[in-house]
Amino acid sequence: MFDVELTRVSKHYGSVLAVNEVSLTIEPGKFVTLLGPSGCGKTTTLRMIGGFETPDSGSIMIGGREVSGLPPFLRDTSMVFQDYALFPHMTVWENVAFGLRIKKTSDSDVRTKVSQMLLLVGLPEMGDRRTSQLSGGQRQRVALARSLVMRPLVLLLDEPLGALDAKTRKQMQTELKSLQKHLGQTFVYVTHDQEEALTMSDVMAIMNRGKIEQIGPPAETYERPASRFVADFLGHQNLLSARFVGMDGDVAVASNEALGLLKGTLSSSSPPAAGAPMVISIRAENITIAERSSDNGHRGFLTDIVYRGAITRYIVKMNVNTFSVDVTGQPAIPVGAEVSLAWDPAHTVLIAENPV
Repeated sequence: MFDVELTRVSKHYGSVLAVNEVSLTIEPGKFVTLLGPSGCGKTTTLRMIGGFETPDSGSIMIGGREVSGLPPFLRDTSMVFQDYALFPHMTVWENVAFGLRIKKTSDSDVRTKVSQMLLLVGLPEMGDRRTSQLSGGQRQRVALARSLVMRPLVLLLDEPLGALDAKTRKQMQTELKSLQKHLGQTFVYVTHDQEEALTMSDVMAIMNRGKIEQIGPPAETYERPASRFVADFLGHQNLLSARFVGMDGDVAVASNEALGLLKGTLSSSSPPAAGAPMVISIRAENITIAERSSDNGHRGFLTDIVYRGAITRYIVKMNVNTFSVDVTGQPAIPVGAEVSLAWDPAHTVLIAENPV
């Protein structure tokens, strides 16, 4: 049995199709992220799972039970919102206890469960404080505790770290993933942040224009994007247009107008027809750069250097193509120098331009 199962779920807002026949299954205990740009349908999908929006068509099942027509309080879910939605007139303790009080839980059980949950989220001494006295990270922990204390089958999180500063956000990513693993609970998480999704998820569902373009583990999705959109959104900086030539054993061969024949791994399970349009993806961190001293590698000129802390990005013009190359440290290559680029075909992905 799946904890969540969507079958061809669609949602319109007037003439706008926000979610277009999305199907998705989520196994128990998984951290699943709906990832995509603003307006792709990820939050609408999450809200339909939680019962805050009603689908126009399709089926939503939670724990094997059809819930499409049920209100939020009759589903075995709980939602953590981006703005926390805490009660400012209540203490931390009262906020966490609120749902239990509504369910008329006994006083002794409330004390036990709230104490355990505040300890779990690292706020055991904060119960008497007002939420206005807390930092952003602490308020986020209270919001998590308030939802988790109800022990829902599925916890829904709508960009819950979006309002935090960068340092606190990274800290909360680690804490949230650790908490999910400790509880063994199913989390469905919405974000537009690629790094956040890659860091935290067991499974990522990348959405675009109301549809899921690819779903799978982070490493698989990052290493073998199924479309140009997925590759671009996940930070594949070097995307070259090409035409499929054929297979050389297990290696795919495509032709780029400027660079000639290039080899790589097909992202799809079967090769397209000869001449079919392709996208060649070569990630910036998988390219080596050196000042040109021989005929080895692809020739180009260094046009810019961008310092990014641990990484230095080199921008290289090569015929009609512009390459980004990420290296650790700061090799002494001056802007304007002639350089050579090289990459391993094992780290090159060939993607069908118009996947079926």
